[in-house]
Amino acid sequence: MKRLSLTLAILGTTAFTAPAFADGHLKIVDEPLELTIHMHWPRAQGYGVGGSPSEIYPVEEAAREMTGIHLTDATAGRNSTDSLEAMNLLIAQGDMPDIVGGHLIKQPVNEFGPQGAFIPLNDLVAEHAPNIQAFWDSHPEVLASITAYDGNYYYIPYLPDGKYGRAWFMRQDWLDALGLEQPQNVAELEATLIAFRDQDPNGNGEKDEIPYFARQWEEVNRLLTLWDARSSGSDTYHDFYITDGGTVEHPYAQDAYRDGISNIARWYAEGLIDSEIFTRGSSSRDFLLSENLGGLTHDWFASTSGYNGKLADKIDGFNFIPFLPPASAGGVRMEEHRRIPVKPDGWAISHTNDHLVETIKYFDFWFTEEGRLMSNFGVEGKTWNMVDGQPVFTDEVLNSDAAINSQMYLEGAQIQRGYWQDYRYEWQWTAEAARKGIELYDTEDLLVDQFLGVAFTEDEQAIYDRHWPSLRTYMLERNQAWILGTGDVVEDWDDYIETINEMGYEAVLEVINAAYVRQYG
Repeated sequence: MKRLSLTLAILGTTAFTAPAFADGHLKIVDEPLELTIHMHWPRAQGYGVGGSPSEIYPVEEAAREMTGIHLTDATAGRNSTDSLEAMNLLIAQGDMPDIVGGHLIKQPVNEFGPQGAFIPLNDLVAEHAPNIQAFWDSHPEVLASITAYDGNYYYIPYLPDGKYGRAWFMRQDWLDALGLEQPQNVAELEATLIAFRDQDPNGNGEKDEIPYFARQWEEVNRLLTLWDARSSGSDTYHDFYITDGGTVEHPYAQDAYRDGISNIARWYAEGLIDSEIFTRGSSSRDFLLSENLGGLTHDWFASTSGYNGKLADKIDGFNFIPFLPPASAGGVRMEEHRRIPVKPDGWAISHTNDHLVETIKYFDFWFTEEGRLMSNFGVEGKTWNMVDGQPVFTDEVLNSDAAINSQMYLEGAQIQRGYWQDYRYEWQWTAEAARKGIELYDTEDLLVDQFLGVAFTEDEQAIYDRHWPSLRTYMLERNQAWILGTGDVVEDWDDYIETINEMGYEAVLEVINAAYVRQYG
């Protein structure tokens, strides 16, 4: 009954309440209006299927019919996969398209918007975009997070939905084979990993098990939370975080980080962590699980739980399930990763746009019932149907060999326009094991507050840009070196702190905290 209740709660928080409307109610213009768009994101460098402007998204075709607005591609930097590089090229050219959208637009838009490159949206939204305004009214913290230093906001962001993202997964069948219980604290977890290493839980007679592995090497730093440290303050790796005192700090400059890295390095040296964690790459999960070698990871609920079905016929009794984070050395259970409510992605209106009202109404369309459904699920009747008041993907979509999100990208859904994601999109293809895991995590107060970012003044941005890139590079170099055993973090710590201060760490903290206080009060 509890799982059912949780399911209904999830659906209830995302369900649409808008009434049905007569045909044509979403029409913005009587005659078709063409607007140009820069749309650059990792999956597509251009506005069209696979980035090709000659292949119009099915969602775009439907939106044209509903609104009368036609978007045509004018993407800069199509030969580069670096969205910031493409944005800089676009701004440098000066002749911008009507709409600028895609990946990581927050910083350049908030930097150049106050200088006149982009249109402030405050009044336009209040007067002409009731659905967007309703979202701001119910999510003031999100609006604060995208507001530039001049008090205006200049883009409509991609707004993720849902609460839980990643979780700890362990081979329950390995625990059962060794007669072990799920570990409840860091000491028990270490003992479990040692048992995975030494006691042949896969039963092949070889000492080939890899106790802890990860698809992204950065996930090794999640282990820091087991020693009351942090690896990030948001869903972006290595990000700043908000301390209990309400100030912004970086996790890699804290004493707890020193102690955590010391223990991670020890685990690595003892063979409890994949020796190839920095090089194996994104295929590690597929390989290590399908070869019956991997024991523990930290990864997404939905995709990771799917392996129970994928490998059921290959590995007898395979059971890879989420479990609660073990209590830290300080006795705290923490899940550091959660779905962030706002991304630095979306779209903005450039200063060259002569159709401001029509454009903001078009942005608002994606927050209507019909627009939000399309932006999440594709075109009704093609990729999904309404069943008992809920959008349900077709069998062809659900049973395809291609991932659901990959299919949606080709439809023009789930792309990085300014839209509000609907968690029902993911819930319906989330395996039962993951649903049970989400229910388990929901029983505990595990999630931590996130750093939603800041908007710098021009001078603050200059200080940040002068120091932070080199600081971040240095921190990550030392991070990997210590884990690999090149140097000792305890012995090196004082010199490390002195070095980052000499490189401008305190100056970065000063501007980021000033911006944080100004933006959030």
